[in-house]
Amino acid sequence: MLWLMSIVVPVPKTEQRLLRVREVADVMRVSSMTVYRLIKSGELVATRVGRSYRIWDGDVDAYLGRGGG
Repeated sequence: MLWLMSIVVPVPKTEQRLLRVREVADVMRVSSMTVYRLIKSGELVATRVGRSYRIWDGDVDAYLGRGGG
């Protein structure tokens, strides 16, 4: 999502990036374990890729927009 003058504009998934847990942790300034806990609790949507998780950057923005982190 893009924030333009306090208006949320949805961005199609094709224009978004898939982030690794470590990248999400860096953006949110939390530990990787906290990101895994958010995924497990369902607060943060993630996609399983093999044995690891990937999170759409739009889902991170949405979580932070809800007041998380």
